[in-house]
Amino acid sequence: MSARWSEARRAMREQHDDTLLIALIPYARYLGMRAEPGEGRLRVHLPFRENLVGNPSVRAWHGGVTAAFMENTALLQLLVELDEERVPKSIDFAIDYLLSGRPGDLYADCEITRLGHRVAHTVIRCWQTDIGKPIAVARAHFLLTSE
Repeated sequence: MSARWSEARRAMREQHDDTLLIALIPYARYLGMRAEPGEGRLRVHLPFRENLVGNPSVRAWHGGVTAAFMENTALLQLLVELDEERVPKSIDFAIDYLLSGRPGDLYADCEITRLGHRVAHTVIRCWQTDIGKPIAVARAHFLLTSE
């Protein structure tokens, strides 16, 4: 892993500064994601922007943006938690949309439910105003190393 990734992870862990790590992930940077370290897992925040609306008639979040936000949340959690030399690669991603994402900010967190030598299994939850009422849940597998 490059010195930039190592420095960004260190800043996230020690100084609770997400800006360096998110800056190294182009789509996370474009979306405007912000992470807040918590107890054991990150809470990631995505501020609402009109250009991320998928259905202008009801002003609902675009499903692809929601999915990408959730997948990047899992990637950030893995980068902060693991000491891998390479950036984890997405193997698969499955999402269940539970509610329409209305105008307003999105939040997500990720639980690493299974961590092997080569593959990690994660569960991601996304909500708006109430953590107990997720608008989407997803699971993802990531390849940790190619060796």
